[in-house]
Amino acid sequence: MDQRFKIIQPTNIIQAELPDGRLIEGPRGGTVEEFLQPIVSELEFPLVAAIVNKELRELSYPLISNANIEPVTTAQSDGKNIYRRSLVYLLSATFERMMPDYELMVDHSIHSGGLFCRIKGPELQDPKGFYKKLQTEMQATIDANLPILRVKLTIEEAQALFTSKHQQEKADLLKYRKKDYLTAYKLGDFVDYHYGYMVPSTGYLKVFGIEPAGRPNEFFLRYPSDGKSNVIQKLDESSKMMSEFRRYGDWLQRLGIDSIASLNQAIESDRIQEVILVSEALHDQKFVQIARDIVERKNEVKVVLIAGPSSSGKTTFSKRLSIELLALGISPIPIEMDDFFVDRERSPRTPDGNYDFESIDNLNLDLMDRCTDRLIAGEEVQLPRFDFFDGKSKPGKILKMKKDQLLIFEGIHGLNPKLLPGISPEKKYRIFVSPLTQLNVDRYNRVSTVDTRLIRRVVRDYRDRGYSAQETIARWESVREGEEKYIIPHQRLADEYCNTSLVYELSALKPMAETALRQVQWGSWEYIEAKRLLSFLEWVLPLPDGLVPANSILAEFIGGSNLKNFTVW
Repeated sequence: MDQRFKIIQPTNIIQAELPDGRLIEGPRGGTVEEFLQPIVSELEFPLVAAIVNKELRELSYPLISNANIEPVTTAQSDGKNIYRRSLVYLLSATFERMMPDYELMVDHSIHSGGLFCRIKGPELQDPKGFYKKLQTEMQATIDANLPILRVKLTIEEAQALFTSKHQQEKADLLKYRKKDYLTAYKLGDFVDYHYGYMVPSTGYLKVFGIEPAGRPNEFFLRYPSDGKSNVIQKLDESSKMMSEFRRYGDWLQRLGIDSIASLNQAIESDRIQEVILVSEALHDQKFVQIARDIVERKNEVKVVLIAGPSSSGKTTFSKRLSIELLALGISPIPIEMDDFFVDRERSPRTPDGNYDFESIDNLNLDLMDRCTDRLIAGEEVQLPRFDFFDGKSKPGKILKMKKDQLLIFEGIHGLNPKLLPGISPEKKYRIFVSPLTQLNVDRYNRVSTVDTRLIRRVVRDYRDRGYSAQETIARWESVREGEEKYIIPHQRLADEYCNTSLVYELSALKPMAETALRQVQWGSWEYIEAKRLLSFLEWVLPLPDGLVPANSILAEFIGGSNLKNFTVW
């Protein structure tokens, strides 16, 4: 018998192995927070969670055996989500204590870092004073570093809790819960459920702000936009975009679909066809409104620029806008912005040597400017055509623009000031297309539009492009970095905004999304993201087959679009 191997009794000491191979030793049952304390000073960004044996865990998670452990900070996607979720939890706890007769609604994110919030109830008489006091009360709780404790409730207990707080949308949603318990969180006497992990105590929430949003009962909960600094950016939100947010929120209230629970109820009561038709009619109104706005300026506008982040529905939007323009007597000429790509070997590269396909420098900007200028002047122009197979720019179509025509460029860089600098501003009409806001889970828990776009992309890639959900998720971080660098900063330059989200879309996306996400390999970091999305989709009932209209933006992702081969020339 090999004397090197022998049975021993377990000790009270266990070890946690870090990614660099170092070991942290401590007592069995110690929390992740306690085990990681020796390296907190080494971390560049605030610690909020950890990956333990390939699974995302809270800092309060106890280690009962040796484990591999990787810190998660606010610089990472999961870390940012945990910080923001915990901040909303603190906000809701403070608000309920201060304003028990009012209702707080957390609606949507803003690009300069924060969330737009509404207060339902009589108009505040001293809103500035109230928001100052709200921030002071939250800060006092942070300074006290009070524990945020996990508690387990039976479904019946949770339903009774939310019913007593007059939060019926939360109580109603619990009937779709597949487990017989609910893991909630407790801060003092406040108990609530926030659909994801939390920080272990309020002292972690060091950077935040409360700012008025223009109307007495509206405000912004502010935080650093990227999770990598302690500085909150200056508030810089477009008034037109804010109007689009409010328009969508008002419409949801009129329709009576203000949460996932009410969407599920519409499906169960066979009212979902009405919801779909009205949702699509709202999109129709927007297409018509934008087309009429362009027609009113037809003597000036010669170029329509459509921009937006990945999976926003830009392709379907541009085609439906073209149809509306045709109906109003304007003949649009759609031009693929991608055809102006430079030869692949001339594409810019990232610091690690890979091609940076998100950069605007992939476009031959000088050629694009010259071609557009000559077309507007009525000259005949040969456009380029980019061959994606060999990565070369080649001669494309020959085109001459008539007097009553205009050009439509669709691409992620449509709002970038570097694009078409030689064309005067009055000749350009710029549109930002994106799911700007989405149906909320409940009053405190929003559905991230980034998650909506990721689910759309997972479905489309899986169905049309042969990519697994794991491959799509693996690329998503670099896609998002490109958006934050090249697209989002310019959205405020748009002449018009179009919210391409549909109130029923999660129900339509769910069946194919779940099929794709369940195939992600356990143990990969993509699995952590897939698991989070699957946990969220569990709350949503699937849509019956065949209800999505063929010209819907959603059909671009789930299939069945009758616009796929539509062209005007």
